[in-house]
Amino acid sequence: MTNKLAQYTAATTPLPATTLRWHLYGAGLENLGDDGKPAVVPLPSFGADELLVRHDACGLCFSDIKVIRLGPEHPRIYRNMRENPVVLGHEVTMTVVGVGDKLRGEYAVGDRFIIQADIFVDGVGTAYGYEIQGGLSQYNVIDQRILDGDDGNYLIPVQPSTGYAESALTEPWACVTAAYELHYRTGIKPGGTAWLIGSNADPDRNYTLNAGFDAASHPDRLLLTAVPDYLADGLRARAADIGNIEVIEVEDVSAPPLENIDDIILLGATADLIENVMPHLGHYGILALVSDKPLQRKVALDVGRVHYNRWLVVGTPAPEISQAYTDTPVRSTLRHGGRAWFVGAGGPMGRMHVQRAIEKVGGPQVMLCTDVSTLRLQNLADSFGEDARSRGIEFICLNPLEKDAYEQGMASFHHKGFDDIIVLAPIPAVIADAATWLAAEGVMNIFAGVARGTTAQIDLSDAYLKDKRVIGHSASSIDDLRLMLHSAEAGTLSPNRSVAAIGSLSATKDGLQAVMDQVFPGKVVIFPLIKDFPLTALSDLKTLLPTVYAKLKNGREWNKEAEEEFLRLMLP
Repeated sequence: MTNKLAQYTAATTPLPATTLRWHLYGAGLENLGDDGKPAVVPLPSFGADELLVRHDACGLCFSDIKVIRLGPEHPRIYRNMRENPVVLGHEVTMTVVGVGDKLRGEYAVGDRFIIQADIFVDGVGTAYGYEIQGGLSQYNVIDQRILDGDDGNYLIPVQPSTGYAESALTEPWACVTAAYELHYRTGIKPGGTAWLIGSNADPDRNYTLNAGFDAASHPDRLLLTAVPDYLADGLRARAADIGNIEVIEVEDVSAPPLENIDDIILLGATADLIENVMPHLGHYGILALVSDKPLQRKVALDVGRVHYNRWLVVGTPAPEISQAYTDTPVRSTLRHGGRAWFVGAGGPMGRMHVQRAIEKVGGPQVMLCTDVSTLRLQNLADSFGEDARSRGIEFICLNPLEKDAYEQGMASFHHKGFDDIIVLAPIPAVIADAATWLAAEGVMNIFAGVARGTTAQIDLSDAYLKDKRVIGHSASSIDDLRLMLHSAEAGTLSPNRSVAAIGSLSATKDGLQAVMDQVFPGKVVIFPLIKDFPLTALSDLKTLLPTVYAKLKNGREWNKEAEEEFLRLMLP
């Protein structure tokens, strides 16, 4: 390494008097920057219990685009952005360049960290890159909100040998991994609110509830609507014996006396009834359908709340209510040896899902990857096809816009369907179509977040007649992030394979526009401290920086050696 790079790595480079950061003043990319450029501001001062950090690399995320599109209407933004602009960037890696007096001995100049962006203080979210200044800036102050929040310290140490880009990209990788570690209740929520509705109950069936309603486990509130007398009387008697259970009679299903209900249980159902009552579910709410007859039509399912509120629909054809929860517990992992379809696989997050499925022991036997971009699909096939086939995986790439080839390729799945469908395209019609391809006991995971209130037409009869499940989520915990960093540093995960383009801080606006336009098949990574360098695809380094290109793995993959050569050339 040159002395310049060695000084940078050790954080002994003299600190500047000023620093750069991108301000977002409202909705729209036109509100990013000061006259279209990052603002020049004084180097921030830091207190005795604070750290001054340098942002070394920052990945651009589609979540950043959501803030740009929504501005102050974004649920994580609580302030007047015109007066107090947002600085985006939550996929960030940083180095300590200043330590407050009270923190000496605990931290040192040169220490490296990544950050769990979802920071909570007294239960209030103050996320990094949202309410707290993010990584699209050169320097920042880490205060006690981060060092001593509700979950303790939100900084996670990084080993000195770990690359900047690969450590920054462990954050999106944590979200991908967390999508396969989702856990759901297998019974009525203890201490919660359960609403039992029998408006469409079959008079010839004997409904029972033999689990989840006893002294050991029971809801604290029970709402009853048109429940058969024999069942309602039994539940009231049981509630009285247990004690401290409030039983409420509800006549109008459109206006229950309580909101944010944990469990809504329908004895028999119609699509109209489901659409009427499901909006009353709370966070992590479960709709349980107890029926042996198919619905007469598909249901407008709020897939936005399936994703963000973790709603779940379960069911059973048996008259024992608890079996709706226990017959087929929700599986979020990919079925071993199964058939998996990745819808919208060519984008940055889609590639991570595909890479994980290939590299994960016990993954699928067949992988179908679809995308409307032939260029992205070809890049996906070039990047991962050989690796998949070497592991005995049938790897198929299809473009729905190439109608004849697509229909021919999908024909072999008409009868057997897919065990797992991962939806990475936030389009209701695409989600609805994908659901029709689920095999019995299959799981559709809506990873791409669509706005709450967005519906897709889904046949929910499949929840109880074929044990199909629709789940979704894309956030991660600090433990997920720790695991991904450990995996990267242990060599069992390569986040660098996700890098598609790089640039300096001045290239941020172009980078965000490229994310909006889905220009690159992988991630855009910004290096805030380097000299001005345009947004550049890795393949174009062959002309612009040939010595960096020469160090790419297989002429296409970013790695630590290429990054060091890049910094050697580009550090001021």
